Amino acid sequence: MKRSISIILGLLLFVGSSMAQEKTQGAKYNLPYKNTYVKEPLVAENDFRIAKPNIIKPKSFSEAKKILPSPIWEGHEKEIEMYWKAWEIAIKNIRHPQEGSGFVSSYLDTAYNGNIFMWDTSFILMFARYGTLFFPFQNTLDNFYAKQHPDGFICREIKADGADCFERYDPVSTGPNLIPWCEMVYYHQIGDDARLHKIFASLCAYYKWWQLNRTWQDGTYWSSGWGTGMDNMPRVKPEYNPIFSHGHMVWLDTNLQQLFTANLLLEMGFYLERWQEIETLEDEIKMLKKYIAENMWDEETGFLYDRYADGTLATTKGIGAYWALLTDVLSPEREKRLVEELKNPKTFNRPYRVPSLSADHPKYKENGRYWQGGIWPGTNYMVATGLAQKGYRELAREIATNHYQQVFQVYQKTGTFWEYYAPESAEPGFMARRDFVGWTGLPPIAGLIEFIFGIKGDYVKKQIIWDLQLTEAHGIERYPFGQNQSITLKVDRRKSQDTEPRITIDSPIDFELLVYYGVQQKTIQVKKGSRTY
Repeated sequence: MKRSISIILGLLLFVGSSMAQEKTQGAKYNLPYKNTYVKEPLVAENDFRIAKPNIIKPKSFSEAKKILPSPIWEGHEKEIEMYWKAWEIAIKNIRHPQEGSGFVSSYLDTAYNGNIFMWDTSFILMFARYGTLFFPFQNTLDNFYAKQHPDGFICREIKADGADCFERYDPVSTGPNLIPWCEMVYYHQIGDDARLHKIFASLCAYYKWWQLNRTWQDGTYWSSGWGTGMDNMPRVKPEYNPIFSHGHMVWLDTNLQQLFTANLLLEMGFYLERWQEIETLEDEIKMLKKYIAENMWDEETGFLYDRYADGTLATTKGIGAYWALLTDVLSPEREKRLVEELKNPKTFNRPYRVPSLSADHPKYKENGRYWQGGIWPGTNYMVATGLAQKGYRELAREIATNHYQQVFQVYQKTGTFWEYYAPESAEPGFMARRDFVGWTGLPPIAGLIEFIFGIKGDYVKKQIIWDLQLTEAHGIERYPFGQNQSITLKVDRRKSQDTEPRITIDSPIDFELLVYYGVQQKTIQVKKGSRTY
């Protein structure tokens, strides 16, 4: 009975706030009020839409250094300096909600134009999760939930005053749908079940909006250059605008992301026992897997492509195809061929990896020219993460290390970080913005921890994997693992990669540590307290 009353009250608040929002929008543009929303009941559970702002003033950077994870790397003081510089710039970009904006939380700015971006934020928070003991960076996403429309729509770019940058039926209005990935990465790092309960309905409502408004007759998805986040990549046919038009195409990365996201929502639904909401997702997953495998793979070139309206495949090889690594859409044989292309010097194995556009494309530029070959921290992180999850550990590390070294070389020359980088030289990309932390916090922070040091934690499984490749003494203090707690991991200098490591751990909990070294591995059952193994 109490649950029924709660749902009814929620629906009443939802309808009331929706009407008020629509009237305000109508008044703002001096238009007669017309209700054009087909309301999504799941949005009634979105408490962020009526929440009051939670303003949190961050501590100073000098104080932050005593709270944030502290890396140790023998003989690499300059790299450690770069790590802290990234955090220093990031902390300067913490913003507070403007009065009347509808934003509900202090947030980490995108470092672009004062607006928040769904695409950028999803990647920014991948490294910011390591700073969760210092500041609740994850709450940045709450501002997107707070601006969710009655039909489930969330704009991809929102101004600091809370205004959407695009009308919801504009082909460039939203995407990519990556917030569920970000939330699940946090969940596995921190293990906050309560947050999953708060956000699940909002994410399902947004997914349903995509199904209703971004699909063709067969259920496949379309987007646009801006909608994919890869603005000027040459993908649509010449008669269409490459940035603003959907081109009547089936967009490869968008379909892969929807498949990936559907699986994440399925995982969330199992944890939360929300069986009704996830039931239809299983059919969606089967449909997308079948369509992509049968219609977007080219056997001759061993690659995935966009599909034109006439049924032919595009010829542009783009980094978006590697979202497939975060799904199980490809057979082992096809997956291997897709991965092999990353080693091809004529396409993606350039001096600096991984160019967003293959080097054999006529529009590939040595200076990157945005998404015509540029090296982007976000998509590189996606590629390396996907490779590691699929078992290509060596290649993942090779690519992540190559990217890290480029960012480091440019940092040594310029003293800062850039929006993106050139594929043929250790230089910023063409007209790239400086001090971009921003998603370029990924290489010096997440890249260092996850791929250079090789430390990846899963608090839900109570397991940390340490893929040891460095022979110098290294480790990390105050590594966040669970809510409001951290651990310290250190390894002594070794003679070679094959030398069995001597590891010291200080932990408030028991957990399993899986260590890879050379071609060997061992499992350590870590006990609470400070011990050497």
